[in-house]
Amino acid sequence: MNGQYRKDIYPGLEVAIILKKDQRSGKLTYGIVKDILTSAAYHSRGIKVRLADGQIGRVADTDVTDPDAD
Repeated sequence: MNGQYRKDIYPGLEVAIILKKDQRSGKLTYGIVKDILTSAAYHSRGIKVRLADGQIGRVADTDVTDPDAD
């Protein structure tokens, strides 16, 4: 599932986001959603969220498993 619809994103969800600095490379960062920052119901590049560790980016995918997790 992609992260373009706000209704699909909620606090506690594990997601893959793209940070502003990684937009060109498309590098994904994994984490748990703490806050949803986009107020619109839809955003073409992904809903902007704050992760539990404080990083902010746009949701690229919601069906994820962090490859670095133990």
